[in-house]
Amino acid sequence: MTAIVAVVIFVVSYVLIATEKIHRTAAALGGAGLILMIHATDGKAAFFSESTGVDWNVIFLLLGMMVIVGVLKQTGVFEYLAIWAAKRARGKPFRLMVLLVVITAVASALLDNVTTVLLIAPVTFLVCERLMLPVAPFLIAEAMASNIAGTSTLVGDPPNIIIASRGGLSFNDFLIHLAPLIAILVVVFLGLCRWLFRAAFTYDPERAADVMALDEREAISDRRLLWQSLAVLGLVIAAFMLHPVLHYEPSVVALLGAGVLVATTRVTTEQAIREVEWPTLVFFMGLFVMVGALVETGVIGKVSHAAASMTEGRLGLATMVLLWGSAALSGIVDNIPYVATMSPIVADLAHTFGPAGKVLWWALALGADLGGNATAVGASANVVVLGLAARNGTRIGFWQFTKYGLIVTCVMVAVATPYLWLRYLI
Repeated sequence: MTAIVAVVIFVVSYVLIATEKIHRTAAALGGAGLILMIHATDGKAAFFSESTGVDWNVIFLLLGMMVIVGVLKQTGVFEYLAIWAAKRARGKPFRLMVLLVVITAVASALLDNVTTVLLIAPVTFLVCERLMLPVAPFLIAEAMASNIAGTSTLVGDPPNIIIASRGGLSFNDFLIHLAPLIAILVVVFLGLCRWLFRAAFTYDPERAADVMALDEREAISDRRLLWQSLAVLGLVIAAFMLHPVLHYEPSVVALLGAGVLVATTRVTTEQAIREVEWPTLVFFMGLFVMVGALVETGVIGKVSHAAASMTEGRLGLATMVLLWGSAALSGIVDNIPYVATMSPIVADLAHTFGPAGKVLWWALALGADLGGNATAVGASANVVVLGLAARNGTRIGFWQFTKYGLIVTCVMVAVATPYLWLRYLI
């Protein structure tokens, strides 16, 4: 009975988030409160469990990077990059989107996708303001590009770390098996962008000429702070990439970087935390509690086992069910707890099929990571982008994002399907 009530609470909260009847943070907090009230989960599981509680690694990673980005913003570097990008694109909107998407994709393969959108979003706001372009299509494209490209490496998307740990996979395994496909998907995605966001590509020769006449170097307002900030950011990025060697969680690295930056510069604490998206962080906490309750009550586990039982010992069918099922479920619940729940099941299935069963790990990674694009709450990067947009006076609604996300997800997973068949199943 508790499981049924938990599902009802989750569905109602999700509907409120989707319809935007109330603020998504209020819906998530209300849902989390009701979940705790009916004892679908408890304080220990909600706040201290690694598998069913608030993922503090995500929360503190966001907090640390928001502080670093807030300090960087004071140097004028984002204005510099915005002018540089606009000039390289010669003021033409689609060229600009291509440039920003490619930069986002490359960065997301080296960093996690949330960190990438935190860094690229301020540039996007400024360059779109300069060229009088609607910023929403560019932000949506960047969020989706970060989720797609983050699939290619072990550190690009948090679920990949869980998959690597459970499946005994290395950084190079992801590069060899997924990076070739992701390169194709990024090209396909650029083609989709040309069609999906065509209404936004209005070229204004006068605005473009004005931007071409600007000197981006004049945008830098504090060179000393800029070099200090870039040095800290460089060390943080290096530590992210060296995670397999250093074994520091990304959240710890981000908090250390933020602390060092505030302690060693003239930036005050008030200035440093001014750019922190507190509503977004609280929304994540509420969402984690609700999804964790679905895991605690066995709801997600039952769905996962049902999907696994449908395969009837056929590897091809198991791969396709896992790929498309993961894509569908990851658009509804956060892909981190979903992957944490599915990993033991996939490990058993992969063991049953022997060496050939390794394809199941790639199906899980592709389904969970690409499926995060389906809805506005499917991936952490999506939620962060919506929060940043709202803070800067641009509202991106749930369905405004989702109507593009569903198309992109279906196309991306459809392209991944023959890749898995041809490379691993035939």
